[in-house]
Amino acid sequence: MYKKRKKTYERHNIWRSYSDMMAGLLLLFVLVLCISFMQAQKNYQEALAEKAAHQLTQDQLLAELQEREALLATQQTELDEQNSLLASQQNDLDEQAALLASQQQDLDEQSALVLSQQKELEKQNALMAQQQAALDEQENLMAQQQQKIEQIIGIKADLISDLKQEFDQQSLNVVIDETDGSIALDSNVLFAYNESVLTEEGNAMLGEILPVYCKVLMSEKYQSYLAEVRIDGYTDTDGDYLYNLQLSQERALAVANYLFVNAASFLTGEEQEQLKARLTANGHSMSNPVYDENGQINMDASRRVEIKFSLKDEEMINELKQVMDQASQKTQAEN
Repeated sequence: MYKKRKKTYERHNIWRSYSDMMAGLLLLFVLVLCISFMQAQKNYQEALAEKAAHQLTQDQLLAELQEREALLATQQTELDEQNSLLASQQNDLDEQAALLASQQQDLDEQSALVLSQQKELEKQNALMAQQQAALDEQENLMAQQQQKIEQIIGIKADLISDLKQEFDQQSLNVVIDETDGSIALDSNVLFAYNESVLTEEGNAMLGEILPVYCKVLMSEKYQSYLAEVRIDGYTDTDGDYLYNLQLSQERALAVANYLFVNAASFLTGEEQEQLKARLTANGHSMSNPVYDENGQINMDASRRVEIKFSLKDEEMINELKQVMDQASQKTQAEN
């Protein structure tokens, strides 16, 4: 009985608990619905407020958008103007670039021209250096030749001085030309008028003068420098040229003949041979007459026989000329 009652009580409690639970669930459901409704109401109110605020914001944004569009239009206008200015500036820049390119091309051409001129200048400098070296060589040769010529000139002066000294020591009144060392013998003493045979006075004159003159010339001191011993005959300007030429030649030969006939008395055998190798006799007719102080021809002085010498200075001058000609031809060939 007790167990049965207990089971009944337990069933009663189970249903009571279930009923309470269902009532709690219902109450919870009602509360949830209320809360949901209130939340929905609140959300609706907030949505309305948000919509109103959003509408206001849209109006503001639209106004701002219109302002921005107007600003953009203004900026677009300014941008178009700037683009037009930039296009103009770009055009100017292109023109300047083209001008600069043209100037650069001109500069390149000038640089190429300068480079070409520089190369040409270097070639000219090299050529000038070669020419300067050739000139230095020529100057050196000229200096050497000049030194030799000065030596010859000095020897000639010494020879003339020795001749004068020797004649003075022999107390012979002989006039020696200071320039070339020549002696003028009066034909009026040597020969009769229009004759070519030596007179006694002429033989005596030559016997005094020729030994002294030739001995000095053929001395060891001067022999190696002596190029020529000349006997030149001259007449006055009267008469026929050819006749005077023959007369002057015969008179020069007469003096030369006297010299060779009598040379053994004052020259050694070797000196005689050297004299033969150098002696010449020439007639000059009426050329080169002698003038007096008034510019008139002195007929007596013009009739003369001159004894003169020449050293190897002319040979040295000719040699110098040949050297200069060869150097000039070499320079022309190099150019």
